[in-house]
Amino acid sequence: MPSLLVIIFLLEVAIRIVDTIGAATINNLLWIVLNHLPIETSKQASEHRKLQAEFLKVRKELNGTSSQDQFAKWAKLRRSHDKLLEQLEASKKSLDASRSKFDSYITAFRMLVTRVPQYALPFWYAKQPMFWLPYGWFPYYVEWILSFPRAPIGSVSIVSWQLACTGMIALISDLVGFVVKPILAGKQANGTPAAFKVPASGAAAQEKEK
Repeated sequence: MPSLLVIIFLLEVAIRIVDTIGAATINNLLWIVLNHLPIETSKQASEHRKLQAEFLKVRKELNGTSSQDQFAKWAKLRRSHDKLLEQLEASKKSLDASRSKFDSYITAFRMLVTRVPQYALPFWYAKQPMFWLPYGWFPYYVEWILSFPRAPIGSVSIVSWQLACTGMIALISDLVGFVVKPILAGKQANGTPAAFKVPASGAAAQEKEK
């Protein structure tokens, strides 16, 4: 069943990506995207930012006003400050509630499309051979292990294929990380990788020694 082979492989790739990037990071990115869409949550976020900007403006002006020399102005700014603070806290509570609900939905959706199939498919297709091994190429105990738990002897079970995909994806991911991380670290160090620094030579080296 090539389609099931591909599904298992893509499923393990998706799970690896989520584990590498992090569920919280993905939720934050999706939340940012959601706040730029023309929906109610986006309007709430926009109003919250406006309230925040107005509150900071009033607060700055209040801090620069003397309560003794300009009492009338200070009292007016103080009332505006307290009112905006109350509205800002109410807006923040509303946004936090929306964010909490959003995170719950995203987490449930992510579990539904990744973790549930990861366990459900091996259980449902436990007796289904993914592909058959060449006859006589492997000893009986190897064929038994590869067919574990309930696939026919001489075939590769969905569990064995899943473990093979997980191991291969983890190996490739670690290899890519091993290659990419030094390059990124080199670029961040003064903007030039250390490996590309040219040592002084010839007249320049002699001048340095003097």
